Amino acid sequence: MPVDALYRDDFYLSTAEAEVTTIHEDGGIELNRTCFYATSGGQPGDTGFLERADGTKIALAQTKHGATKDIIIHVPLEGEPQPLVGEKLTLHVDWPRRYRLMRMHTACHLLSVVCPYPITGAAVGEEESRVDFDMSETIDRHEVTAKLMELVGQNHPVYVQWITDEELSANPGIVKSKNVRPPIGLGRVSLVCIGADSSVDSQPCGGTHVSETQEVGAIHIAKIEKKGKENRRFRIRFGAPGAEA
Repeated sequence: MPVDALYRDDFYLSTAEAEVTTIHEDGGIELNRTCFYATSGGQPGDTGFLERADGTKIALAQTKHGATKDIIIHVPLEGEPQPLVGEKLTLHVDWPRRYRLMRMHTACHLLSVVCPYPITGAAVGEEESRVDFDMSETIDRHEVTAKLMELVGQNHPVYVQWITDEELSANPGIVKSKNVRPPIGLGRVSLVCIGADSSVDSQPCGGTHVSETQEVGAIHIAKIEKKGKENRRFRIRFGAPGAEA
């Protein structure tokens, strides 16, 4: 049975109850349902802990996909206790970490609005994220920061709409990334929309995001690096602009 990935419909769900369905030889744990995001599309998987009925905690090192997106594996830290198949657990996501990643991931979407170029790579981090664009133009990082903060301050709604795999195939132009495939294969694809009626942006993405742009908070472009003749790497950090070059 495919796992019921609760985070796909509620990015703010940080705790849930679930049942152990599989224990892997390396200790990885599969559950019938989970609120833990699995590493994908440049966003790290969630950490946190699984709580047993007696209060014992199983701390997690990471959450990852198995052979397909239908499989989500919760990987305990070394030396943690192992639950039993059929055991019921309470799941606790490390919420402060997840929320920072949600804010950062949303900031990356805003950057793709300010810089409307094909995306060649991206990585979401707790302190810094990077987005690589297929572009040769010279652009001022302070100007980009000002436009980003304008979008943040306008407090646009951020929400998900679902389309079918077939609808995505019929509209390939909505995919901004050149190298990362949208989250297809589940029968439906999540479109992350920003602004009323997607007025600011709409693109396929399986990551987690905040519900309105002002939640992103203060962000800035710390550095723009030249990675080849037609590739620019933008580094996004929290806070007001500093003295980075």
